[in-house]
Amino acid sequence: MDLLTALRTHRLVAIVRGTDPEASLRAVLALVEEGVSLVEVSLSGEGALDVIAAARAALGPDALLGAGTVLTADDARAAHRAGAGFAVTPALGEGVAIARERGMPVLAGVMTPTDIVAAQAMGVTAYKIFPAQQAGGPAYLRALRGPFPRLPFVPVGGVDAAAARAYLAAGALAVGVGSPLLGDAADGGSIAELRSRAAEFLDAVGAGAGHGSTGSARPAPGSALGTANPSGSTAGSTTGARNTGAFAAGPAGGSADPD
Repeated sequence: MDLLTALRTHRLVAIVRGTDPEASLRAVLALVEEGVSLVEVSLSGEGALDVIAAARAALGPDALLGAGTVLTADDARAAHRAGAGFAVTPALGEGVAIARERGMPVLAGVMTPTDIVAAQAMGVTAYKIFPAQQAGGPAYLRALRGPFPRLPFVPVGGVDAAAARAYLAAGALAVGVGSPLLGDAADGGSIAELRSRAAEFLDAVGAGAGHGSTGSARPAPGSALGTANPSGSTAGSTTGARNTGAFAAGPAGGSADPD
């Protein structure tokens, strides 16, 4: 499924950014199990490339798994190597061009009409309004859709369940949600509470339990994910610096989420 179709179908992008790579991985797997099929792992999180690689190994090639906070050319190259299927950026920079060169669809961060025109020229797939709530919320989206009525907009930043409904009613193709959905799950917090919030957001965007789930959150044979469990703790907990390959099997948006 291409990114535009996936956004239109699922209408929710979960943004995972954590301080604990294994907790982030458990969060990704739990989200997919609950039916949140589009998941972005922010490169600003600890061990993000490892999380992407391990999640890709667990979920398979068809999982709708992307990399967020793709700023530089190196970010885009590393995300592609790790197995990200799409790139999400907070702004327009080198990361957009290199992601496009690598064949990755891009959900690009924009704020103004000038940004949108520049993003169009770069060939992006969809337009992330960020930070959406601080920019004016659904009213701002409606204003942008005046001159750009056919563009696929995805508001991100401070989007809770009520705001998600309002953005979709205002014409958003989908919404991106970070901390209002994740809470502290990617930092070692409750996965059970994450599952409950996932159900709330799926209801808000008009999806049911298990809607559109792609892949099964199970370890690929021979992968290090044998130690990861989306509903419990991990055995053999690892530590390590950001993107060090500490546990991966393979290479390596209230307030606005800093995506």
